[in-house]
Amino acid sequence: MTWDNSTALKPSAHVDTFCRDHLPPADQWPEMVFELDDVRYPDRVNCAVELLTHDSDRLCLLTPDGEQWTYADLQTASNRIADLLTRVHGLVPGNRVLLRGPNNPWLAACWFAVLKAGGVVVTTMPLLRPAELTAVAEIARVDLALCDPRFVDDLRLARLGAASIVTYEELVGGADHFDAVETSADDVALLAFTSGTTGQPKATMHFHRDVLAIADTFSRHLVGPRPDDIFTGTPPLAFTFGLGGLLVFPLRAGAATLLIERATPDELADLIERHAVTVCFTAPTAYRAMLRAGRLERLRSLRRAVSAGEHLPASTWRDFFAATGVRLIDGIGSTEMLHVFISAADDDIRPGATGKEVPGYRAAVLDDDGNPVPPGTPGRLAVKGPTGCRYLDDPRQAAYVHNGWNFTGDTYLRDEDGYFHYLARRDDMIVSSGYNIAGPEVEEALVGHPAVSECCVVGAPDPERGQIVKAYVVLRDGAAGSPALVAELQDFAKRQIAPYKYPRAVEFIASLPRTSTGKIQRYVLRQRSSTVEPA
Repeated sequence: MTWDNSTALKPSAHVDTFCRDHLPPADQWPEMVFELDDVRYPDRVNCAVELLTHDSDRLCLLTPDGEQWTYADLQTASNRIADLLTRVHGLVPGNRVLLRGPNNPWLAACWFAVLKAGGVVVTTMPLLRPAELTAVAEIARVDLALCDPRFVDDLRLARLGAASIVTYEELVGGADHFDAVETSADDVALLAFTSGTTGQPKATMHFHRDVLAIADTFSRHLVGPRPDDIFTGTPPLAFTFGLGGLLVFPLRAGAATLLIERATPDELADLIERHAVTVCFTAPTAYRAMLRAGRLERLRSLRRAVSAGEHLPASTWRDFFAATGVRLIDGIGSTEMLHVFISAADDDIRPGATGKEVPGYRAAVLDDDGNPVPPGTPGRLAVKGPTGCRYLDDPRQAAYVHNGWNFTGDTYLRDEDGYFHYLARRDDMIVSSGYNIAGPEVEEALVGHPAVSECCVVGAPDPERGQIVKAYVVLRDGAAGSPALVAELQDFAKRQIAPYKYPRAVEFIASLPRTSTGKIQRYVLRQRSSTVEPA
């Protein structure tokens, strides 16, 4: 039997029913769309089993120092860990297991082991501090924590309730064989926490079928993975962009993935060359930095490069294509939706546009009353598909989902040809003297100046205009901030965009505040801009 698009959940295999008990009320769910045959799964499916069903001798996981795991190696390692989790540590289906560590084969093996045992994975960023780990543990009510021994100190300082901590070093001695739990397709597989760009992270709940659906929509139809591909990238596996691009997508296709614990953009380019990487996932800032670093022959093995996590400026796309011949695949996704739902690839790409709906998804631009707006008119981006927002016991569910649509919080317009164009986050739209100004448009103008490494534009309060455009600018090495450079940047912006959009205030800073996933924390800069002196 296959999933039938009803709201009724299939019988759960979870003994611990915490996750199902704390799903949002049925009337607050988005409409789930299963128009593609690709995303109609059996009632009982364990995504870990599905992702590892490949020729056992195929290469699966690589590390920068030359370690290589086959699919058989990962099967055995995850079986041993699953056996220990259930037999020694008392894990039962439905228990939540916190994972802490950088991207490496051990983290991947733990991820698969928890799912095989019927548990719910709660993967965390290795940079999280005790207070942040405490918040995650309290929201998810974690039962167990598996940790890289190098990152255990902060975890021990966190308040984990009754959960015990087990380091990777203790995960030895399990049996090679383990019978994976036959979970329901709509049993919760993972709790993914939003990255906190607004300062208030939330736990999103994703089913076993959701994990497969992101591979069978965006990855299959746009990334187009091949069994002989080697993937790599920089986003942590706790960030759903990284989980999909660096683990789920390659393993769904029987490909290999190079897991990198940490790398600068220049080091990433070296690793791409050394390991003949063919598919890369990282943020626009990293692609820009690789261009600046030069020696672009290091990227010649790439056939696919995917950008997400923040807006991709058209100038970055054109510069990267001109230098490498690789067309960056842009996309918008969200933790709530698990991965990318609007994108374009190959000849369908239009630089500056995010793209069209990924097969299996529907999207629309709506006004504040939920009505479609005409082409070319800014509005609220709304989306639905085989994945959707389900916050864990959080009243903000009602703010994200309306009339069956997931509202991402982004302002978009759709052109006559059906392409979606990003303008800003809803709270990043700046209203100055009656003009609506999208901060990312000003940012894209400024990053074209040779002195600018990166920047962020926010609205700052102003008694006369309501708000003014303020730019926080990080300069390239060798450039020095000065009143003369402020004036130069303002004039430069006026030549790129309508003059009323130029930044009336410019502040030079050493770095932009970011979340542990690398997203800019614009709310921090908005708070900093609570009082300004217009330039």
